[in-house]
Amino acid sequence: MRQYRIAVIVGSLRKDSYNRKLATAIAKLAPPEFSFNQIQISDLPPYNQDDDENQAASVRRMKAEVQAADGLLIVTPEYNRSIPGILKNVLDHGSRPYGRNVWAGKPAGILGVSPGSSGTAMAQQHLRNILAALDVLTQGQPEAFIQVREGLFNEAGDIGEASKPFLQNWIDRYVAWVKRHVA
Repeated sequence: MRQYRIAVIVGSLRKDSYNRKLATAIAKLAPPEFSFNQIQISDLPPYNQDDDENQAASVRRMKAEVQAADGLLIVTPEYNRSIPGILKNVLDHGSRPYGRNVWAGKPAGILGVSPGSSGTAMAQQHLRNILAALDVLTQGQPEAFIQVREGLFNEAGDIGEASKPFLQNWIDRYVAWVKRHVA
């Protein structure tokens, strides 16, 4: 059976990040042929074009992990109605130098969770614009603008029963999206 390796980018550095918790929990809903690797991004320096030909070891590591993946899962909070700076930084590093874009052609899904009532709708829209420029094949539907509420996660940190049907549908559609775009 074919195995699918998914690079997971969590756009938050916070230790108790809801988005990291969501990334971990939703991976458990995927079929066994899918493995999810959360990419370390906290050690990346700020992107600077002067460093393109001599990238830091952390940047080379991140790019190699993304390059080896079959697909992407980006789970991000919303900061000031957009994506966090750390997420933009990792996207910029992965796309540079020109002609060595590790994101190109990768099928991707976008999720996000926030205490706000609109979830991460604006961040996800901004992220879609960026990913289009990076030639990422981003799943359009279903969208998931998730609000942190009682029962989203159970006591074990898994997806709670009330949220499970919606998020199971999302991951099932994501799995089909990845399979359709991976040769």
